[in-house]
Amino acid sequence: MTTPPVRPGTRRTVRRAVLPAAVAAAVLLVCPAGLARADNGPGAPADTTPPVEIDPDDPDLRLADGARLATGRVLDIKSVVETDDGEERREDTNEKVKFALQAEVLFGKNSARLGREAGARIRTIAAEIERQGATTVRVFGFTDSLGSSAHGDRLSKQRADAVQRALAEHLGAGVEYEIRGYGEQYPIADNSTEEGRKKNRRVEVGFARGG
Repeated sequence: MTTPPVRPGTRRTVRRAVLPAAVAAAVLLVCPAGLARADNGPGAPADTTPPVEIDPDDPDLRLADGARLATGRVLDIKSVVETDDGEERREDTNEKVKFALQAEVLFGKNSARLGREAGARIRTIAAEIERQGATTVRVFGFTDSLGSSAHGDRLSKQRADAVQRALAEHLGAGVEYEIRGYGEQYPIADNSTEEGRKKNRRVEVGFARGG
């Protein structure tokens, strides 16, 4: 997997350890074959809890006669690059790429109208979609927990729609979109603080890696 370039003012941290969701990191996930990791939802942070050590000879496993626990294997490698101010985040795995942009970068307060800074950010994402040759793109909007749930659902969908339309202007035909507004669902930070709420107000754009 090719590690993405980092723009000036960004940071990259690489660790093989348990990491908070907001820390930029590359995480190596290893599990015994047959064990699944939790799926926390489309916008949720990856489960970075280390796998439990398992004794293959433990009788409580209740394996069939003659059966043996398979050797542990790498399930995925994730590279996360985040700007120092947290406004932009990129996640790469062996299979997909995901950008997350804070709403303040793209929109005015409580608005779904793209601001002046949004164009350059969206062009960068569109260029990467073209480079990867992706034909299906997911655009998901999220809000914090302030206000009504119905308002959050509506605003997050309107913002996702606005980003999709801007992407389509650069990508043209041949790309299909999955657009969702999840409102306050799947927070990635603590909604009890403004810093956390700022991280939760975001639009994510995800697509498969080429090759």
